[in-house]
Amino acid sequence: MKVSDIMTRQVVSIGAAQTIQEAIGLMLDQHLSGLPVTASDGALLGIITEADFLRRSEIATERKRPRWLEIVLNPGFLAQEYVHTHGRRIEEIMTRDVMTVAPDTPLIEAVELMEYHRVKRLPVVASGKMVGIVSRADLLRALASVTEASALSRDDDKIRQHILAELGAQAWGPRALVDVVVHNGVVHLWGPILDERERQGLCVMAENTPGVREVRDHLFCVEPFLDNVMSAL
Repeated sequence: MKVSDIMTRQVVSIGAAQTIQEAIGLMLDQHLSGLPVTASDGALLGIITEADFLRRSEIATERKRPRWLEIVLNPGFLAQEYVHTHGRRIEEIMTRDVMTVAPDTPLIEAVELMEYHRVKRLPVVASGKMVGIVSRADLLRALASVTEASALSRDDDKIRQHILAELGAQAWGPRALVDVVVHNGVVHLWGPILDERERQGLCVMAENTPGVREVRDHLFCVEPFLDNVMSAL
């Protein structure tokens, strides 16, 4: 399997100039432990995670050192640490050197990177732009959909391609948002939808595909979140 087979395509991100309060609110609302930081053109600038909020002046968790040690430490290092514990904008505290993968990266390589660097997620980048993210949650979803570590059967692959083709042919079809995983004739639909009515349309589309034994709906609707954002503008 490749990263593109399981990655989340519709990624919640934040801008570098936004505040840490906005990041915290977004992470709590969306139940996320980290957010990629992107430019207006989709370029990846960095990432911010729960770990970046562990040492903060507001909750008095800054690292305390003996005075003699601070004297011998590099002033630039101490200044950088101060910015990280007192900064108010994302660009001041985000991690800039981010480990990334490509859509065609083998899944096993992505897992090895996550283990070696002890990270929970890897942004997926193509042509300099962020096109998705693969996380431990995505791996769990793939494991839930496929009960054994084997490639899709030819029949399963035909079912998946048929559904994707039908999805691409429909004007309402959220092709870029929804992932389709098929195993032993069971179709799993993953990802966000913008309208609850799309859920039934997608399920009917899968049910009408020859060879499908069952459809399992793992979709979630982001319409309430979008309504909240629009009401706040």
